[in-house]
Parts: sequence; C-alpha cells; structure tokens
Amino acid sequence: MLIVMEHNATPEQVDAVEAAVEALGFRAEPIPGSLRTAIGVLGNQGYVDDTAIRELPGVREVIHVSKPYKLVSRDFHPEATVVEVRGIAIGEGYPPVIMAGPCSIESEAQMLASARLVKAAGAHILRGGAFKPRTGPHSFQGLGVEGLKYLRQAGDAVDMPVVTEVMRIEQLEPVCRYADILQIGARNMQNFDLLKEVGKLDHPVLLKRGMSATIEEFLAAAEYIVAEGNRRVILCERGIRTFERATRNTLDLSVVPLIQQFSHLPIIVDPSHATGKRPLVPVMAKAALVAGANGLMIEVHPDPDKALCDGAQSLNEEGFARLMQEMGGLIKYLGY
Repeated sequence: MLIVMEHNATPEQVDAVEAAVEALGFRAEPIPGSLRTAIGVLGNQGYVDDTAIRELPGVREVIHVSKPYKLVSRDFHPEATVVEVRGIAIGEGYPPVIMAGPCSIESEAQMLASARLVKAAGAHILRGGAFKPRTGPHSFQGLGVEGLKYLRQAGDAVDMPVVTEVMRIEQLEPVCRYADILQIGARNMQNFDLLKEVGKLDHPVLLKRGMSATIEEFLAAAEYIVAEGNRRVILCERGIRTFERATRNTLDLSVVPLIQQFSHLPIIVDPSHATGKRPLVPVMAKAALVAGANGLMIEVHPDPDKALCDGAQSLNEEGFARLMQEMGGLIKYLGY
C-alpha cells in the first residue's frame, strides 16, 4: 500500500500517518518527493482496510500496490535512482557507462594490460572476475583474493573504479575491501541470504538477471537488497535461457524499457554473456543503447584466444577500441 500525502502536509501529519501504520503492525517507509511525500506500507500479506488512514489529515490518496516488489517500483519511488560510483553517475539523464575488462583475472600482468587498453578506449569502470562460478568443477575457478588484489592494483593504476562478483557471504569482506561495486551473478540472483547481506552494506550492487528469471522475479530479487536499506542497486540484463542454441543465451532487450517503466533503478546490458559470440557483441551493444540502457558490461581481453574463460565472447584491443568509437557517435546521436 502507498499513502500519498498532500503537497502541504505538515511533518506532524506525516508522523501521525506513520504512527497509524505502525499501530496496524506494519512498517512505514517515508518516500520524500519533489512535490509531495509518500509513505510506503510494508509487511502486509493481504488487503489492508485503509479507512482509518484515509481519513487522517494531510492524506491525499491511498493506493493499493499488488506487486511483490514495492521499494524498487515506480509506484513507491516515481523519480529515477542514479547510482554514483567514485564520481561516475549511472542512471537516467546521464550518458551510458561502459564497464569493461576480462571475464577472469588470470595474472597481475594480464589484469594491468586489460585495464590500460579499456581505459585508453574510453571505458569508465574496470571489470574482472576473481571468484568464478563455473558450470564444471574442473574449469578455472579464479584466483580468489589474489585476483582481487590484482584488480584493485590495476584499477588504481589507471584511475578506474572496479566491479567484481561475490558468490558467497563469507567472500563479502575481502570483496568489499578491494572492489567499488559488488556483482551478484545470474546464478545467485535468488540467493536470498546473500541478497540480504549485501542489502545491509553501503556498497553499490550490480544485480544480474537469472538465466530463467521473469521480470517480476528479477525486481523481487532487487527488492531483497533495497528492503535491507541499500538503495544503490544497478540491474543488469545478461540474456535468458531459451530453446535457442545458436547463441549462448537469448538477449531480451525489451526488458530495458519495461524495467524503466516498472522500476526507478538503473539498468545496464551485458551483450557478452548474452550472445557468447564475439561478432555479435558490438551489434547488440549498440542495440542496447538504442533500447535505452544506462550502460554496458563488455568482456575485453588482451589475447582472447588464450583466455582461460569465455575467450569466444571477449573483444580484443582493436575490436573494443573500434566499438567504443562507434558507440561514441551513437551516444551523441541519442542526445547525451
């Protein structure tokens, strides 16, 4: 339920409404706006008789919200959220942000070379995987904390914030120590205990859509994080699993405008994991920008043919520089 106050409602009237909500056994979540204050009601499992609240002074209207996600919805928060990371703004009204780097951190030299080439091409945030969730147990699993150190060193060397994946609660401490953005991968989108823990942190979170997740499930997962107090959430479409096998996944670009209609959170697109094929990455990256994505996450490797992970979908230095140049013209055309 959402309680919308009159634009001239006094602080005392707002406090009275919050007290009435809590008296019913629910949680009141004030949502300040530019024109009026709204109060979200959380904790109800069904219909709430709003008669007593509707008649309180200062109440303009009461809206019953049936969605399982409330705090991340436009109903509760009409204005778009912009997530800032070390001076870089991600969200509506700002130019798309490019996150780039290798799928896996393989060595100090490889990570530094990757950082230098993506920085030179114009990327904004450096990505790299230290903990890798692989389908098979015999595949390269990442360098762990050692890889985190290489990522941080490379980011500092080129003055770029860094993003990396966290897979388990016990990894949060080292990942938070070295990374600027915590990535929750597709396989962990519904790891609710992990979502709750990152929700307690003051750290930006990049939440990837699960391989078979609906939009409602995707936003409900984000709700777990925001409900714990962390509003610095960035959503990421990375393709969903369908019957098609010509590509690694099926990139659902329709999710971008739909998410922006339903939610105030920024959304970026990962065309590398979505397609799994290097020639398709530039095309779908540009298509994502046209669809309105607030940014992109692109895999880049100094020598993709020798990559220990996902080389087939990684761009090399020349390919990434060319894509960045092409996207520069497109971004200007889009009005940024």
